[in-house]
Amino acid sequence: MAKESIKARARKRIALVARYADKRKALKAAGDYLGLDKLPRNSSPVRLHNRDMIDGRPRGYMRKFGISRVRFREMALAGKIPGVTKSSW
Repeated sequence: MAKESIKARARKRIALVARYADKRKALKAAGDYLGLDKLPRNSSPVRLHNRDMIDGRPRGYMRKFGISRVRFREMALAGKIPGVTKSSW
């Protein structure tokens, strides 16, 4: 499980990206790279990193579900993810 400060930082970056998205798009279309430099660094979508929405784990992220492979397995075996069953052959 990630530290709370790391999870908070990730949430803050997501909010900044959403807040400056329109302004960033307009500046890029106008070719105003000096204006882009004045925006906060964390407002760039490149600085985002996918993390597990529940515990903040940065690795083994499953994009379709928004959680890590470890959390996915726990939830699937507990029957908390609709339509997912353990396979056997």
